[in-house]
Amino acid sequence: MNQLASNTEIQACLRGDRLYGDDFSPEQIARWYADEKEGYADLGAKDSSTYEYPYHAMNIAHGFDQLPTEMRFAHAVGFGAAYGEELKPLLSRIDRITIMDPSDAFVKSDIHGVPATWVKPDPSGRMAFADASIDLITCFGVLHHIPNVSFVLREMARVLHPGGYALIREPVVSMGDWRKPRQGLTRHERGIPLVIFRKMVADAGFAIIRERRIVFRPWILVSAKLGVWPYNSTWSTAMDSALSRFFLWNNRYHAGGVLDKFRPAAVYAVLQKQP
Repeated sequence: MNQLASNTEIQACLRGDRLYGDDFSPEQIARWYADEKEGYADLGAKDSSTYEYPYHAMNIAHGFDQLPTEMRFAHAVGFGAAYGEELKPLLSRIDRITIMDPSDAFVKSDIHGVPATWVKPDPSGRMAFADASIDLITCFGVLHHIPNVSFVLREMARVLHPGGYALIREPVVSMGDWRKPRQGLTRHERGIPLVIFRKMVADAGFAIIRERRIVFRPWILVSAKLGVWPYNSTWSTAMDSALSRFFLWNNRYHAGGVLDKFRPAAVYAVLQKQP
């Protein structure tokens, strides 16, 4: 399927039966990459003086606490990690960090004292690391901005040591029709259907060590009224998890009405590269 896809193919993507962009040509991928390059920064993350990472409690509960407590990471990669703040709770166990991010807005020399390097990802998805050279990859809300998701997952598996970990969080519900402007969203982002995500993960050579459905959007609205950002609060993150589990039965990809929105909107996966 390409950017001149038929209406039938587009509708299949909007239903969640296919993932738009995963089979794009190199030229189409390059155009997509150019559109998304400053997408996150342009949504308000460029000002470091006002930036606050909003998902620490979520990452601790669903990701970092699931890693072996004795494991140390000689080289960790934050894929699309902006300032690298997502790694802050784990810094005492990391020796060196590489941040892969297309924007120039986030570059520093270290992350709270841990040596760090910023590199721009290749639009092709190819990672400039040797095989089996990385211990940990974090990738939080990034893959749905990328066209060739399956290739990028295979690259993650290639560069990880056997037994290494990838922590991935992605929306698994529709984010609306990407062919039209959407408030608060970049041009191309779209949710990755859960069945397709699981198949891509398995095909790349990962085992799913732990998978949790999260991000119950009605709770985000309630927590905002309570003055709490839900995923930087331990108790609010726990409430989100409980509500998400209760509504697991509602697995519609594209919401047709208000009640359809009462569902977990994302997946948090702890993946391990198989030996």
